[in-house]
Amino acid sequence: MLASVLALAPATWMHAVADSRVRTTADAPAQDVAVVFGAGLWRGGPSPYLAHRLDAAAELYRTGKVKVVLVTGDNSREEYDEPDAMRTYLTKQGVPDERIVSDFAGFDTWDSCVRAKKIFGVERAVLVSQGFHIRRAIALCRAAGIKSYGVGVDAVRDATWYYGGVREILAAGKAALDATIKPDPVFLGRQEPGVTDALAGASGR
Repeated sequence: MLASVLALAPATWMHAVADSRVRTTADAPAQDVAVVFGAGLWRGGPSPYLAHRLDAAAELYRTGKVKVVLVTGDNSREEYDEPDAMRTYLTKQGVPDERIVSDFAGFDTWDSCVRAKKIFGVERAVLVSQGFHIRRAIALCRAAGIKSYGVGVDAVRDATWYYGGVREILAAGKAALDATIKPDPVFLGRQEPGVTDALAGASGR
């Protein structure tokens, strides 16, 4: 019984931190920045799950809820570039290229949150992901120092959805450890002005 309690404690922590901060695109509070987490590519473009996240971010932009979209994902291999695929998709959805900022070293959720704060200077954000992942994203970004709300995007309950739900239970342990220890990302690097510049341009529209 004790082992079961300890195993579920990280997931309980995530829900306690994040449940009240999960929103829809309609009732998400207005923030300067939306952060969209990568979710894989399919035939060189966003996977269906990632496309749903990007659709939600585009809606937030069109309705004036956010001014800039930070796309964060994996570009660890030359032939695999999540952020550029995300940027291309968003521009086709009507988000101006100059309002999109790319983080090419968002290798996992913690890295994406820390880099959003330390590299891009994000203080407040609306996070966009599937419902099974959004609570972990909120909890980790808040641990990284970002005041955040999250939009939990609906998804078809297929095998990927069920896998994601199970994976979150396991990932909760790592998330709690990251939030406690606060390790540096795989790649930190220098500060980048992309978000600041994009916001300055948005203010001048």
